[in-house]
Amino acid sequence: MTISLFDMSLEDARARHKNLADEIRRHDALYYQKDTPELSDAAYDKMRRDLEALEADYPELAKSDSPTQTVGVAPSSGFKKVKHAVPMLSLSNVFAAEEVGDFIDRVRRFLGLPDDELVEMAAEPKIDGLSCSLRYENRELRLAATRGDGTEGEDITNNVRTMEDVPKTLPAEAPDVLEVRGEIYMRRDDFAQLNERQEAAGKPPFANPRNAAAGSVRQLNAEITKKRSLHFFGYALGEISQDFAETQWDIREKLKAWGFAEAEPARLCGTVEEIMDFYDSISTQRPGLDYEIDGVVYKVNRLDWQERLGFVSRAPRWATAHKFPAEQAVTVLNDIEIQVGRTGALTPVARLEPITVGGVVVSNATLHNQDEIERKGVKIGDHVVVQRAGDVIPQIVRVLEGKRTGRESIFIFPDKCPECGSLAIREEGEVVRRCTGGLVCPAQRVERLKHFVSRGAFDIEGLGEKVIALFWEKKLVDMPADIFRLAEKNKKREPPLQDWEGWGQKSADKLFQSIEDRRAISFDRFIYALGIRQVGQATAKRLAATYGTLEDLKAALTKAQDRESESFAELLAIEDIGPGVADELLGFFAEDHNLAVLAALEAELTIAFYEAPQVGDSPVAGKTVVFTGSLTSITRSEAKARAESLGAKVAGSVSKKTDYVVAGGDAGSKLKKAQDLGVTILSEQEWLTLVATP
Repeated sequence: MTISLFDMSLEDARARHKNLADEIRRHDALYYQKDTPELSDAAYDKMRRDLEALEADYPELAKSDSPTQTVGVAPSSGFKKVKHAVPMLSLSNVFAAEEVGDFIDRVRRFLGLPDDELVEMAAEPKIDGLSCSLRYENRELRLAATRGDGTEGEDITNNVRTMEDVPKTLPAEAPDVLEVRGEIYMRRDDFAQLNERQEAAGKPPFANPRNAAAGSVRQLNAEITKKRSLHFFGYALGEISQDFAETQWDIREKLKAWGFAEAEPARLCGTVEEIMDFYDSISTQRPGLDYEIDGVVYKVNRLDWQERLGFVSRAPRWATAHKFPAEQAVTVLNDIEIQVGRTGALTPVARLEPITVGGVVVSNATLHNQDEIERKGVKIGDHVVVQRAGDVIPQIVRVLEGKRTGRESIFIFPDKCPECGSLAIREEGEVVRRCTGGLVCPAQRVERLKHFVSRGAFDIEGLGEKVIALFWEKKLVDMPADIFRLAEKNKKREPPLQDWEGWGQKSADKLFQSIEDRRAISFDRFIYALGIRQVGQATAKRLAATYGTLEDLKAALTKAQDRESESFAELLAIEDIGPGVADELLGFFAEDHNLAVLAALEAELTIAFYEAPQVGDSPVAGKTVVFTGSLTSITRSEAKARAESLGAKVAGSVSKKTDYVVAGGDAGSKLKKAQDLGVTILSEQEWLTLVATP
């Protein structure tokens, strides 16, 4: 039975989703780029878990810009960037035996397996280290790269060559091209010795072995890396030129034979009971292991099933991580303050008496909205249980009413925006109170500018949230187009940016060059950067793929203002665009001030025509496909995933732009509309034959 963790309106869910997503991205940058995490692994995992649960209750929030759909962050600038031949993805998480069973059930449903079919899992410890990909060509180590954002990582080849347990050559039986994915880690005894040396040299100690390993492998001087005693466990494959195994267990055994170390203990498990027995065993052994682990990984053993299962945006469907539990602590809620977001949502934030939770000092927590405060009965001065679990940093779990003294006070939610004084209203059916000031509200304008330069949007290196806020305060930027006029404006400003405290000629020039580098932008990223409510990266890509250019998009949405028009019908036919998203789009493009923003940006930018990614010689690459009716030889989920993996666009409704309608049994209105429009209709077998065509 699935139990909803959230009982809120869609608007409230969106506000909570934004807070969660923003905080996860911040912690991703601290973890992947700077190796200075503020969260324990368990707390970070709980944060992601809350986001995933929220998206399960509100699927429309699961856009491709969500951290549930992305991996890591963009690589830092200290090393050469390299693109992975096969993306390096993250893993989904489970936390209990019931969820392990749910994971296996999802595998069965996706593959269309009977309930009694054995789904064997390869189980192994989850190493708490730095993900790395080793690429061998003609059996010689040619490249080592960090995961980065999953698509592009950092070239750390020279440093990895100093690691003794990384094979530099492979035996003759190995494929011509072989990518081995795994984890760089530091043993506990080596970590203790390193920190002793750090302290003896007057340097700060590392917080944990993972930080030490990540910091060591990112040394620009490989000789420093060599002295740090790093190790590597191989556990997965990237690109290979020739298959050499039929199961995940075969991969483990073959990698061991070729000289790679494998995490032990590991086990093949056939049932949930066997999996939990192994998990409990690992939990017991955890303190005595030579290396840090933060859970257990389960992978579908059969590689042919792995191939069919494929991937979601950020993780494989055939693997999951069973993480160890999070920690909680008790502290005092000193005050409640209101933050105003990009869409005007007023979010209450708890200011806490600082408390250490899982080795990290916590001083802020989210309270989501007015109803959440009332539901939990939170008062200023309360003793509260906090958990490093999500939202605006941690989460308040509950109030300890037994510790009340009578001096606690009720928080009165404001009816005016604390930033601009405009009326803050709560519309009927919503739980979020929203500032009505719009772009008059400085908080909203700053937040929109932050979104504009964020990862997934323009992603301008050196122009992060703090710099944007500073430039806003100094009246250097007011609207997005001002960013691209900064260099010229700076020439006339006294003092110029290079003379500001903390800046210099080199840093200013680097920023201006980063801005210049983003004057050419893909259409989908441009749409996402506009910050239209409910339009995430996935929706932006679908809009870009449908309309191609900004000019055509504006023309189509102008016509679509007529809800009876064909243009409006075509808008609704785009996958994931329902009436709510359509309303947001039409509303945005109907406002004169928004059109003025677009015109100013068009004068500064080159917005590239969107070209959908093509997958080899696939006959359906770039085609729009609609599935309808019951499929028999393949599940609907697998059919859609297969189509998208071949470069097709899967739509939810039929329009003149639909290329194929795949009609299974009992097909209804979609089949009838396809017939009326003259769209090519394929049977299930015809579709399978088409996508099997080389």
